[in-house]
Amino acid sequence: MTDTIVLAGATGDLGGRIAAALLKRGAAVRALVRADTPRDRVEALGRLGAEIVLVRFADSAAMTNACRGASCVVSALSGLEDVIITAQGQLLNAAVSAGVPRFIPSDFALDYRAIPPGLNRNFDLRRHFRRNLDTAPIRATSIWNGGFMDMLSGQMPLIQRPIYRVLYWQDPYVRFPLTTKDDTAAFTAAAALDPDAPRDLHIAGSSVSARDLVRIMEGVTGERYKLFRAGTLRGLSRLIGFTRTLFPQKGEVFPAWQGMQYLHNMFAGLAPAEGTDNDRYPGISWTRAEDLLAR
Repeated sequence: MTDTIVLAGATGDLGGRIAAALLKRGAAVRALVRADTPRDRVEALGRLGAEIVLVRFADSAAMTNACRGASCVVSALSGLEDVIITAQGQLLNAAVSAGVPRFIPSDFALDYRAIPPGLNRNFDLRRHFRRNLDTAPIRATSIWNGGFMDMLSGQMPLIQRPIYRVLYWQDPYVRFPLTTKDDTAAFTAAAALDPDAPRDLHIAGSSVSARDLVRIMEGVTGERYKLFRAGTLRGLSRLIGFTRTLFPQKGEVFPAWQGMQYLHNMFAGLAPAEGTDNDRYPGISWTRAEDLLAR
């Protein structure tokens, strides 16, 4: 019998990859899509083979009906309080009302349970939702993939290729987990189809430090790289506060200061960098930092 997986956020970057990975594993994907989603994204999702269901998250009856018969609901929603707490909460309520046995929330990050509240706005929203999820009558599984390794190629400013430097804060030996979006999606698809998946699963394509990145960059480019100390964690905290005050960008999901918060969390070394569940689902080929940076 084919498992039906309900997927919210399927027209986004990670969500689209999860949809493709689920379909590759033979699952039936029922994608919940807002009516105002750009048409080209919806059509692309349909071409993959997903069933498209147009929904309003506030319509509890329609949402419940859309979730009926599913073995798991997966959330790849991305946003602020109105999305992570309100819309995702409406999705959770619909899953419970429809009798869906399992729910995978939109965590997909460092394990924020080890990071004190107030150090990352986006993590605090997910922490809030986790408390709600853990009181709901449904089994949940969070996927902790660390940072998205893909961001080393540009969005994450650690590797400064023009000047052959690797930036770090405080300690160049602190290790942090990184996983590509494709590998995260493949693992999430396997977990969605696993009725015995535990509450928390940790994955990492690589666990690296700034010192490791210097070695990797020298190996893949043949150039000599050096470390560049950008400052202390205390100094980075002050910069975050200053930037947040000067450029609050309250409606932005990833303003500049939010990116700095992620870097602070990584170099604080609080989230697990070792001990993964990579081997739980055979057949996933994990991309190492060396592989990605050599492209």
